[in-house]
Amino acid sequence: MKVLVTGASGYMGGRLCEALLKEGHTVRAFVRPSSDTHSLPSPSPSLEMAYGDIAHLPSLLEACSGCEIIFHTAALVEPWLPDPSKFVTVNIGGLQNVLQAYKEIDTLQKIIYTSSFFALGPTDGFVADETQRHPENYFCTEYEKSKVIADKIALQAASEGVPIVLLYPGVIYGRGKLTTGNIVASLIIERFSNRLPGYIGKKNERFSFSHVEDVVNGHVAAMQKGRIGERYLLTGENSSFGHVFDIASVITGTSRPMFHIPLWVIEVYGWLSVFWGHVTGKLPLISYPTVRVLQHQWAYSCEKAKAELGYNPRGLNEGLSEIFPWLKDLGLIHY
Repeated sequence: MKVLVTGASGYMGGRLCEALLKEGHTVRAFVRPSSDTHSLPSPSPSLEMAYGDIAHLPSLLEACSGCEIIFHTAALVEPWLPDPSKFVTVNIGGLQNVLQAYKEIDTLQKIIYTSSFFALGPTDGFVADETQRHPENYFCTEYEKSKVIADKIALQAASEGVPIVLLYPGVIYGRGKLTTGNIVASLIIERFSNRLPGYIGKKNERFSFSHVEDVVNGHVAAMQKGRIGERYLLTGENSSFGHVFDIASVITGTSRPMFHIPLWVIEVYGWLSVFWGHVTGKLPLISYPTVRVLQHQWAYSCEKAKAELGYNPRGLNEGLSEIFPWLKDLGLIHY
């Protein structure tokens, strides 16, 4: 089949293009002219490049021409931006443009939409599944808010007959492009560079960690097996970033952190980082909205994806074991 991948130059998007090519599909990669495309597979007759912007409908319509499937992975993934309206433009407006493209391009048969676990909301004290709806009484980040609004738009489109499948990855990690979407690798680099000498908080937060290859496989399976209008959590082991650091110590044979950095200290650092970001224009690794996220739990079950898509997530021990030699070979960590 001929498929379009939006956000193809992103951390997960490039890996998805590679997997689709291996499956024998013709892939059209939709990227901005300024995007770094080094993460994409080498050019071939089966890989086409289409340049434009997800917020610019005419360029998206041109890219969709002749395609049968859209994988909409394009998103602005940041906990903080100096201009929060960009989340609306990209994460909400981008999905609306994809839905409009479906209406105008008669060859399109199915939309695979990459949402986020943030769209379902926090799970303080329990493990949630696809039936959860975000309470919408509080948002930790503008990114979270934009994904909640987009989620409602996607579900409404499904109720109106648009053939869309909704996917919700957890915290994606693994080898690949070092973007905000690959926060695990970024924190490991900080940890082994001694810029993050202790645990963040008390190790009682819970996130659902998803290996990037498992998430990509889940996307390919959703194209083949995903039921129209259904939600699928592509999550994995529910654990803490503190546990990630503990596994890191075992794998590398190094000592565990000796102390915990209180969240209020991280929050102060986050505010200072945001102030510095305003001055320099450089986005901070940790901002004060990040601390709001860490004050909640985000634990989910992927049993539905296992049963219907054949989704098979690996555990953190297995998934993290490949990251350290990769980062070491790149010269980004030393142990």
